[in-house]
Amino acid sequence: MPRAPEFDDRLHAGRALAAALRDLPLDHPLILALPRGGVPVAHEIAKELQAPLDILLIGKIGAPGHEEFALGAVVDGANPQWVMDEEAMRLFDPPPGWFEQQLEEELREIERRRALYCGPRVPISPEGRDVVLVDDGLATGSSVRVALQALHAQHPRKVILAVPVGPADTVERLRAEVDELICLTIPPYFRAVGHHYRNFRQVTDQEVIDLLAPGWRP
Repeated sequence: MPRAPEFDDRLHAGRALAAALRDLPLDHPLILALPRGGVPVAHEIAKELQAPLDILLIGKIGAPGHEEFALGAVVDGANPQWVMDEEAMRLFDPPPGWFEQQLEEELREIERRRALYCGPRVPISPEGRDVVLVDDGLATGSSVRVALQALHAQHPRKVILAVPVGPADTVERLRAEVDELICLTIPPYFRAVGHHYRNFRQVTDQEVIDLLAPGWRP
């Protein structure tokens, strides 16, 4: 028989993760969400831990003519970072200057999305802080992996990855890239993140804006 979903919605998942994080010794914590789905989850964690909440936006750079195949990505923050898959770059061999042009375009799109979500507020620097990176679940983990690479380059004191659900192979691959990984549910047969929520509707831009509103931020 199919298993009943573990989580009612993303807020429920966030409260469950907050309970798991509550007793960790965190120094100057910062909660970073991957939008849009990670924001409601991270919002509940930030409320419980009384820690500031920010977002980490990722722009994927797809191969020419094969945009679904990532050659690299750029991640925003106080100092935007980018990563490149050098093996894939050799395979597709784009023309000189192509990657740099795509990088600039993705950075402009990231700036547009951050302005939409956060207004004039500048990103919170993770340097020297214990950072909790949050998403609403893992599948392949590719977006999270890129985010972690860029995050480490900004010199946090510690990085904790917190997700409600993910497959065992992805969880184990990512565990080596963080100081601590909390995944509440690791199903023996993983199909999709949404199967573990009763309500997994798409999070709207307006919901993200409202959750990131500065009124409650410590």
